[in-house]
Amino acid sequence: MAAQFPQRVFAFDEFGPLVIRPQAGAGWAPAGHPRRLPANYHKLHGVRQFHGCYSVSDDQLWGVVRHRKSAANALAALKSIRAARPDGAPIYVILDNLSAHKGPKIRTWAARNKVELCFTPTYASWANPIEAQFGPLRTFVIAGSNHPNHPTLAQKLHAYLRWRNANARHPDVLAAQRRERARIRSERQQRWGQTATRTRVAA
Repeated sequence: MAAQFPQRVFAFDEFGPLVIRPQAGAGWAPAGHPRRLPANYHKLHGVRQFHGCYSVSDDQLWGVVRHRKSAANALAALKSIRAARPDGAPIYVILDNLSAHKGPKIRTWAARNKVELCFTPTYASWANPIEAQFGPLRTFVIAGSNHPNHPTLAQKLHAYLRWRNANARHPDVLAAQRRERARIRSERQQRWGQTATRTRVAA
């Protein structure tokens, strides 16, 4: 599918939960004196979910921060993907099989708008190409941060998206993607009972 129709393949998933609290991350600190995270006793901000959309051929990532996962929010994301190819020809969207992604309203809308939903198997996040894109987002927006509130976090996230889409082949972005793919592959090996390395069989 991706090889035959690369311009028509997209991916969707939620990234979260996004929480307001001090986050661990890399930083400058004197040897033997790591930076300490402040206490976080009062959690007053709740959580958010980033509904992310990814164009495989254009290597562009976009989305909206929402209060929660829901069928309505998933449908809104799918509509934004359809709008990226407004010519009416079929498109293919890779997404996981969460119940909020495959309700009757979504299926009816998808059929009417020539959107083929390509659901990944359970515990197969490695099959969704957007997952690797969330690695740099976590590295550059979340790690080492202490955002005061969700509007500030959302602003930083969208600022990163603007920079990332203008610098999609930046070495730091590609390196973070590779690390995320390695992490996902490790999870896949644990889920499916595969060893991380192959042992040579003696002849």
